[in-house]
Amino acid sequence: MSAPLDMARIGQLREAALSAEKAGRAGEAQGLFDAALALAPREPRLLNSAGGSALRLGDTTRAEALYARACKAAPGELEYAVNHAIVLEQLDRAGEAVRLLRGLEAKGRHDARYWSTRGSAERASGDLAAASASYEACLALNAGHVRGLHGRARIALERGEGDASARYAKALAVNQGDANLWLGRAMALEAEGQFAEARQIADALSAQMPGWLDVHRYLAELRLNTEEGALQDGRFADHYAAASRALPGNAGLALAWVGALSGADCTVEAHAVGEDALARMPEDPDVRVAAASAASAARDLARADALFADLPAREGAAGVLARVEEARHRLRCRDPERAEALLARALDDAPHDVSGWGLRSLAWRMLDDPREEWLHGQPNMVRRLPLAISDAQWDEIKALLHALHETSFVPVGQSVRGGSQTRGGLFARTEAPLNVLHDAILEVIETYRAGLPPCDPGHPLLARRDEKLAIAGSWSVRLGPGGRHTVHIHPQGVLSSALYIDLPPLAEDAPGAGCLEVGGAPPEMGLDLPPRQIVPPLEKHLTLFPSTLFHGTAPFAQGRRMTVAFDVAVRS
Repeated sequence: MSAPLDMARIGQLREAALSAEKAGRAGEAQGLFDAALALAPREPRLLNSAGGSALRLGDTTRAEALYARACKAAPGELEYAVNHAIVLEQLDRAGEAVRLLRGLEAKGRHDARYWSTRGSAERASGDLAAASASYEACLALNAGHVRGLHGRARIALERGEGDASARYAKALAVNQGDANLWLGRAMALEAEGQFAEARQIADALSAQMPGWLDVHRYLAELRLNTEEGALQDGRFADHYAAASRALPGNAGLALAWVGALSGADCTVEAHAVGEDALARMPEDPDVRVAAASAASAARDLARADALFADLPAREGAAGVLARVEEARHRLRCRDPERAEALLARALDDAPHDVSGWGLRSLAWRMLDDPREEWLHGQPNMVRRLPLAISDAQWDEIKALLHALHETSFVPVGQSVRGGSQTRGGLFARTEAPLNVLHDAILEVIETYRAGLPPCDPGHPLLARRDEKLAIAGSWSVRLGPGGRHTVHIHPQGVLSSALYIDLPPLAEDAPGAGCLEVGGAPPEMGLDLPPRQIVPPLEKHLTLFPSTLFHGTAPFAQGRRMTVAFDVAVRS
């Protein structure tokens, strides 16, 4: 028979732990909670309290373990399950959170917090329709629920619903001080064409919150698309300068500014910003990598050499990024042997790093390495396949996409030049023609998968061929005369795509105009590596290929070229 719990002593330890947490003494707080848990290892309220403390102190891994123990000690207790779901989502395990909460719907159906937490987890797992329903259930129980109002407004924006700005206004009426709500309101107003109002909000947020990267990125995109001459000298991003003066030691600001300029081909300006940031933060390794990469892109190869040579040894994701970026520089310097050595180390640590494999493909081509044929030359790696959609449905899809492009922008950091790209996730939207298109695409993905060579554990695509796949990001691009995609790569999936919706009169154009060019090196790298394959566009046909292949499009002289594209990723 176990000894009775000393609840008085446990309570004292708990209160002392919470006092230590409030005073910022994280180690002491953890130690006191551990002492209490040694006396009562299966006490669910104590486990829940310890989990909350760990979460507030930023230790999400510890918090998850403690909440899991609380749920095990008290199965079906809604409070503990909701807390566990919140931290699971923070750990990028939203699917687990959704399954946990759906199993408790009978207990949670009258609890607004349950529905709000479930809506957030469903959104994070990509099920926006379910998230919308959960947020509606939350608001039916509590019309003024702050998180419910915000979550439902965000879903409306992401799904292209017409009342998104009104929903944000309603949420702000309840919580005027939430900066995220104001940013969402700006995005919703911009989507409705109210650019001046959106700009006013974004300018104010950028000035008031100089360390908030999301608002600076959004303002750069808004300025690039609405401010005449904004691209000249990188002016569209000069609000980063004021933020950097306010926070001169903020490395994240410097990295975001360099990234915005680089993504808009302002390589000289990005180099200058990188050098300025390095002068302010000479010991920051992330700033050094960014400055070195920007110097290389601006063709100041000697400066990039010096900066990469001084990089400290790094492990984990930071080490992988540094080696991949230096390998890119070594390829620019026409040193594929050194690039290959760097990439081999990076891919040993991160075997699914798409950018690393893409650069390795270029190195292998320069070295005439036969492994490049294994990587990208096997049968059916690049395929153009038809979609099973009726002509009437196709006309509806085409008309809808053209309408969406009338209010679309050029996003900062993307490959589009001379055209527009739709906002958000295309297949998150609610219009019925997009559901038809989505379902037809899924059938083609399975046809493509069935035609691939057998599973190969060492291959970046074939290692995943038999796993569950899902469409991740999705968008449409419409190009005008002279428009093109720069040569780029999609690092977030295993497959990339191009679906041809509407095509210009290419028969009257130069040979290769408007074609998809797959496997060539980006021209700015200065390498003599032409595309491995050129795919002529054909309406109502989808081209799929490994995401590890660089790709771009050739410009055309007249008409419009409209496509849909998406990433195919392994489903978590």
